[in-house]
Amino acid sequence: MDWGYVVAGFMVGWLVGLTGVGGGSLMTPILLLVFNVKAAVAVGTDLLYASITKSVGVLAHGRLGNIDWRIVGLTGAGSVPASLLTAWYLSDNSIDSAVVAVSIRFWLGIALLLTSLSVIFRHEMLKSARQKPQMPTAVVPVLTISLGLFLGVMVTLTSVGAGALGVTALLLLYPTTHINRIIGSDVAHAVPLTLVAGLGHASLGTVDYGLLGTLLLGSIPGIWTGSHMTTRINEQWVRSLLAIILVYVGQKLAFPEQVQWLGAALVLAVLIIKQFVDHHLKAVAARDSGK
Repeated sequence: MDWGYVVAGFMVGWLVGLTGVGGGSLMTPILLLVFNVKAAVAVGTDLLYASITKSVGVLAHGRLGNIDWRIVGLTGAGSVPASLLTAWYLSDNSIDSAVVAVSIRFWLGIALLLTSLSVIFRHEMLKSARQKPQMPTAVVPVLTISLGLFLGVMVTLTSVGAGALGVTALLLLYPTTHINRIIGSDVAHAVPLTLVAGLGHASLGTVDYGLLGTLLLGSIPGIWTGSHMTTRINEQWVRSLLAIILVYVGQKLAFPEQVQWLGAALVLAVLIIKQFVDHHLKAVAARDSGK
């Protein structure tokens, strides 16, 4: 047994338990960049890994009534067919070819960069969405299915998108829905999506079952530990660190010819400015409320 995989599984599971972000966003890049696993195998193995770990989350959210099955159905109506078509595309273009490997790395990098934005600005986007007039009722289902189409392609290609990107987009589409129901619905949608995408990769021979079992050996206690540390660790700082890592890795995968530290430095500057602005606004609000 390679204990490096167990440690990687534990660390990613810990981040997922603590922040709800980090599953595919970190596991696939770790397998690619640290352990030099083939791109298609990293994605395929991580997809089945995600479907198994998130199944536990569905049971928990279901018991708490945190799943809106209408949202799950609409999103799945777009994502599952898109996933099947993407798997067919991969099978038709030689999954082991250099062209497909480069494509996977590029789109994985783009997905990580988008995920970093959702990690940094989720609260601001949600606040803005709640202040704007609601979208017409007839438009929301169409946009939800369209979101599913996007997620189906991205998740099957990169294993990233079903978590942070899905939650952020659903928060914007359903601003009056409680965040717990959004998260529960996103987890419930991610299970069939990652399962279908993972089985598609399995049919192509791009799932390493021994690696899958080793990762789960570390991730299950990691998720449990992270979930029980949410009140002891400042999640904001963890999410900020996660955003910097996502940008660094995303740039490394999508734009390897660029200066590697540039994106991370830019995000760090944005986070510092954002922290200063947030502190200033809170001070102004406290001063005004004291008048």
